This record gives sequence, structure tokens and C-alpha cells, in this order.
Amino acid sequence: MTTNPTLAELADKATATRDRPAYGHDALITCDRLVRVFSVEGVEVQALQGLDLLVREGELMALVGASGSGKSTLMNILAGLDTPTAGAAQVAGHNLLAMSAKDRLYYRRKVVGFIWQQTSRNLLPYLTAAQNVALPLQLAGGRRSRARTERALELLELLQVADCRDRRPHEMSGGQQQRVAIAVALACDPAVLFADEPTGELDSHTAEQIFAAFRTANEELGTTIVIVTHDRAVATEVRRTVAIRDGRTSTEVLRRSEVDETTGNETLVAREYAMLDRAGRLQLPAEYTRALGMRDRVALDLEQDHITVWPDDSGHS
Repeated sequence: MTTNPTLAELADKATATRDRPAYGHDALITCDRLVRVFSVEGVEVQALQGLDLLVREGELMALVGASGSGKSTLMNILAGLDTPTAGAAQVAGHNLLAMSAKDRLYYRRKVVGFIWQQTSRNLLPYLTAAQNVALPLQLAGGRRSRARTERALELLELLQVADCRDRRPHEMSGGQQQRVAIAVALACDPAVLFADEPTGELDSHTAEQIFAAFRTANEELGTTIVIVTHDRAVATEVRRTVAIRDGRTSTEVLRRSEVDETTGNETLVAREYAMLDRAGRLQLPAEYTRALGMRDRVALDLEQDHITVWPDDSGHS
């Protein structure tokens, strides 16, 4: 027999709900039910369909997904290159839905850094590496010429391309160009560095050098870094990988170091998680549902400390 809650119980529940911290209150990046709709030849296409994402300060993470999953759309919104249709998005205290054109320019110059896949888009061909790195500082203002040069050389040294300081892009390899591009993106000490397929044009050995540069920036400067890639192998270079599918976050892989008590050897252990949105919706990995023939609906059982998910056993198709 069930009983209706008392007024006191309802009041306590309302107070608990009201006092609960807001979604993403402690995150550097918050996406709350983010929607982006494009109109293509009169047909509306939903690139993002209520996407939720939280990124904490100091993370080095990857966003992965197939072509058309929505990952590049999300990246462009977070980098200030595009605006969402609905929902909420905030980066380092900046509301991306409420920024004016002037606010957006400031945001792109000082709050975030961005690296394109095409190395030729990241650097001006007629400037040297040091001049390319110093240029964002000049545009931002507030530093004298000597201070800008010193900052540029510090970053080139940190990313191990100091020997390229007086070279123009055509005099550098693809890997050197991309490391100089990272230095350019870091010049104004951004809160977040975004990279869109930064190793897409590079061989595997050079790609490893680029990820070493990202790790250096993350560890030495404390910069939060978000990398978009379609290559899941590349994503293993980071501790957190979030997969996007059909315009929503679907699964997440977290990697952590564990030490064997017997041998003392350290290994990296990965565990996959399904994403649970604020409405309680769960996106199960497609390979899991296919393996068990799950379709349309599933059976659930609530246990003391977990929920079990079973293929539909009702006998109805």
C-alpha cells in the first residue's frame, strides 16, 4: 500500500532540489542540452541533438566520432566560430549564446586557442615561426615588442622547435609547423586550447610528437586541451575520451594508472562508461546492443547496488 507524501516531505524535497548545485557549476566547459540546427536547401538538419558535456579545468581530453556525428560542430561552437541554436554553453565563465560580435572577437583572441587540421591555415606563410607566435600578442595588445619576442621564444623552446624561430612555414616539416601552431594558439595564455584533427595530415611517428607537445602544454602550463579526432587510436594518447554519436555524447573512456603491488610496474587501465543524460536516458554502445540483439526496448531490473539491462523477453515483436 502506498501513501501520499506529507506537506513536510514535499517541502523537504523542494528545498533539496533548490539547494542542489547547478549543472556544471564546477566545470570549465559546460554544454547543457545543446542544439545546433542547419538549414540545407530548405531541409533542416540537426547536427547536435541535446548534447551534454562537462570538462574540468586542467583536462587533456579527446572528442571522437564518425563523420557527421556532430563533433566538429561542437568544436566550432566552443571555439566561438559558430553559435548554437538552443540549449546552454559556457566556457571559462563566458556564455556562448549571449555574446555580441565584440565579445566573440575578444573571446577568440584571449580566452581560447584554436588549431586547424590543415597546417597551412595555422601560420602566415610570410612570417617566421617567432613572428607567427608573437602576432596574437601584438593583436591582443598590452605587451611591448621585446616582451612579445621573449614569450614567443619561450613557447618555441617549450615545444622543442626553438631552432625554427627564424624559419618560414615552407622551411619547416609538417610536424614542426604544427608544433609552432600550438605555440601560436598558446601565445595569449588561453583558458582552453581546441584542436580539430591536429594530426590528420601527419604520419604516426610525427603524430606522436604532436601529442607529446600537447601533453607538455597541459602539464607545464596547466592549459585545458580538447582535441577532436575520428581516430580512436589517436584518442588513446589522452586520459579521457568522449564519443559523440548522432549529435549526443554516447560513451566515455577513462584511463588511469595502476601499480602492481607485487612487481611495482605501472600500467594504464581503461574503462568504458555509457553516458547518462539529465533526463535519465542511457546510450548503450551499438556493438553491445547488436551482440545481444537488443532493439526498440530492453528489460530492466533494479538491484541493491546496480541496474541490469536485458534483451526484451516479453515475446512481443
